[in-house]
Amino acid sequence: MSTDCIFCKIVRGELSSYKVYEDDAVVAFLDINPISPGHTLVVPKRHVENILDADAETIARVFQAVQKVAKILIEKLGAKGVNVLHNAGREANQEIMHFHVHVIPRYSRDDLKFVDWWRSNIKKLDLAEIHRRITS
Repeated sequence: MSTDCIFCKIVRGELSSYKVYEDDAVVAFLDINPISPGHTLVVPKRHVENILDADAETIARVFQAVQKVAKILIEKLGAKGVNVLHNAGREANQEIMHFHVHVIPRYSRDDLKFVDWWRSNIKKLDLAEIHRRITS
């Protein structure tokens, strides 16, 4: 664990949090800057920067907990669905360099909008060239 990492401090109990779920490998707690009531962060107890640095077991344990948390939020808060989000790297807007997944409950007519990615200019790119670069 990193000594300066805010999520490691939460895991160690040095900082308080509103825990939603915990097991031997993962802890989930309410986000202090929620974009929806019940917005929860799921983090591995072991410090790893993001999904790109995590081993397969850590990723599996985190996403098993993500599913459990999603079901809890739907059952207990009456959410109608969830968005699941992970930012890997500063360029992807990762602010805390400890692997975490956002579970964002969605409610009927909540007016929460995400970026309209389907309207981006990427469709104008040559998909065959992108595919060639990925698979070569």
